[in-house]
Amino acid sequence: MSSGRTVLGMPRIPRSVDPETGLPDTTGRPDDPGLVDRFGRHAIDLRISLTDFCNLRCTYCMPAEGLDFLRGDKLMSVEEITRLVRIAVHEFGVEQVRFTGGEPLTRKDLPEILRSVSQISPKPDISVTTNAIGLEVRAAELKEAGLDRINVSLDSVVSETFETITRRPLLHRVIEGVDGAAAAGLNPVKINAVLMPGVNDHEAADLLTWCLDRGYQLRFIEQMPLDAGHSWNRSSMLTAADIMGLLSERYTLRPDEQPRNGAPAELFRVYPRGSAECLGKVGIIASVTRPFCADCTRTRLTAEGRVRTCLFSRDETDLLTPMRSGASDAEVADIWRAAQWGKQAGHGMDRPDFVQPDRPMSAIGG
Repeated sequence: MSSGRTVLGMPRIPRSVDPETGLPDTTGRPDDPGLVDRFGRHAIDLRISLTDFCNLRCTYCMPAEGLDFLRGDKLMSVEEITRLVRIAVHEFGVEQVRFTGGEPLTRKDLPEILRSVSQISPKPDISVTTNAIGLEVRAAELKEAGLDRINVSLDSVVSETFETITRRPLLHRVIEGVDGAAAAGLNPVKINAVLMPGVNDHEAADLLTWCLDRGYQLRFIEQMPLDAGHSWNRSSMLTAADIMGLLSERYTLRPDEQPRNGAPAELFRVYPRGSAECLGKVGIIASVTRPFCADCTRTRLTAEGRVRTCLFSRDETDLLTPMRSGASDAEVADIWRAAQWGKQAGHGMDRPDFVQPDRPMSAIGG
């Protein structure tokens, strides 16, 4: 009997492969141990999805009925996650690891994952992107286990709007989690927000005020074509320019002087209109209208151990199957290097032939 949930097709393996090895073609790749691509970019930031399951149903990410989520045996284990991070750190020089989902807090073994990864030397910077539900009772344990930072997805602090977006009346749980993270010392607490026209765009300045008052760092993210229903429309999305216009009704934004260094967010210093007192910073992640692909330093692993070189890639390269079949660390590293070498110059959203990935954000890992 059908579950009633949306079923997603699996991404294809790369078409351009070496006929002898079956790996992505690495013709012309320099003798470099790192994760490099044809455009001279080095990946030192690893994003790992721990699960595709989430306890919210955000309209821009997941259908109301949910998805056909991965079974437990399809997910990477603590040992497999640790091994892949160790390869990334030792073989490629990866410096940052962010655990994502779905919702990573739904993995009961998250403290064990953090503790194991934090014992790798040199220890990478470890962060988690979460909806913060239940974080207030777990934050101290996660910090003790090795977590350095937290990013919380929160699109509104108005209960009615939050429920419209997430289809769940759980705003109070999220705020408790955010405050719990700050109390546990998981600072700076970063808030990620997606604005949608007619839904929460009128709350942009209020959300920034809420974050500034509490010392949280807000990041507005342009809505991307990563929804399960493929209903995204570039013509109706709020752009970075739109977001700045909404904020300018209350605040003056001035570009931050610190170098961006490949970070997704363009940072601005925030001032009350007519005042020279800086209240803090706000970031705008303009993946659609101001793409930063040329400076990308990221590589990604899905919850079932597949390399995705870009959020919008339509190809994936399997690491988990070879690893479970007895491949050595060196062999796994070579497969990963080959996959990264095939990374495209950009996501291609500006091209008329752009095709949205089959998987939504929850199944890829943000």
